[in-house]
Amino acid sequence: MGAQTIRRGSTTAEGEPKLSWLTAQRRVICAGNWTLERLAGVEHQTRRAVPMVTGDWRISLAEISSLDTAGAVVVQRLRRQLRAGGASVQIEDASFEQQAILKLAASEIGALPRRPHGNPLERLGRRVTGGWLGIIDYLAFIGRVAVDSLPRVLLPQHLRWHEIAVEIERAGVMAIPIISLLAFLIGIVMAYQSGDILQAYGANVFLVDLLGVIILREMGPLITSVIVAGRTGAAYTAQIGTMQLTEEIDALRTMGATPFEILVLPKMLALLIALPLLTLWADAMGLLGGILIAHLLYDVDFGLFLQRLPIAVPSTMFWLGIVKAPVFAALIASIGCYQGFRVRHSADEVGRYTTISVVQGIFWVIVADAVFSIAFFSWLGL
Repeated sequence: MGAQTIRRGSTTAEGEPKLSWLTAQRRVICAGNWTLERLAGVEHQTRRAVPMVTGDWRISLAEISSLDTAGAVVVQRLRRQLRAGGASVQIEDASFEQQAILKLAASEIGALPRRPHGNPLERLGRRVTGGWLGIIDYLAFIGRVAVDSLPRVLLPQHLRWHEIAVEIERAGVMAIPIISLLAFLIGIVMAYQSGDILQAYGANVFLVDLLGVIILREMGPLITSVIVAGRTGAAYTAQIGTMQLTEEIDALRTMGATPFEILVLPKMLALLIALPLLTLWADAMGLLGGILIAHLLYDVDFGLFLQRLPIAVPSTMFWLGIVKAPVFAALIASIGCYQGFRVRHSADEVGRYTTISVVQGIFWVIVADAVFSIAFFSWLGL
């Protein structure tokens, strides 16, 4: 952070920075030249001599002759230490320029990672509580999106079809090459690993059954969703997070448009359309890779493979995989957008919440797949 300097009053840099505590008035007077080259003494004082205070306190900047970003960081740190002691603190007598530089310093301090607590049990409790509150906040976000979007979904003429088409191209069409390659390679690997075992028992033909069930029901939708979560979910978070920092979200609200209408709804609808189609394409490419290895290494020719596939693998397996795709799409899109709206202070948060978005997107896709396979499908006897 560059040392931008705001001068007020005297243009000379003579006064050493000082802190005066007026306990009876509940005021802290900052005076002198609060710039980088003169801060050592007063910074040491703020770190060691901050008393435990309560009530309403004020930090006055009326007597500061010059202030740069390093001095503003010290002022904001003093403010936080007073608040940690139990006081309500306001900064007063700050010029417009000083307010701007103090706001910048506050954002930089807010971006710094917090020091971990020493007690492992306390850390565990904070993580559990934070995770639970995060789930509640995410559900509240889903509720706000639903309330704002449902009237528009019921009236399709009010939807922004151009934005939806653009998002389908970004999330669907542009993802076809990477999904094609990975699904094809996964089909090859699965056929190669399974074929050795089946060949030992002279059951090469059952490779068709194995590949059909695994790819159509499980691996096709799962691999596609993992790729989309890492590619598209991260893009959603980064875009919305950057718009938060540049105050474009606030500009949308000022113009009378909700960010859910402009940003969230087109992304969710686009992914709900694109992901099942990508899953269908991944199924085809995975089976193509399996057919190639089955023919080249295990003497299962193309005609036999295609003839046996609809007999050995009922259409139910295909539809079970397709049914899961919209659920995965809703999870990926909602998590990506939600994490983007959590960005508040700095560019560092964009990277952090983008990482969280990818991890959580993949995690909840796998959890949802397990729920489908173990709980829901087994309950239906499928």
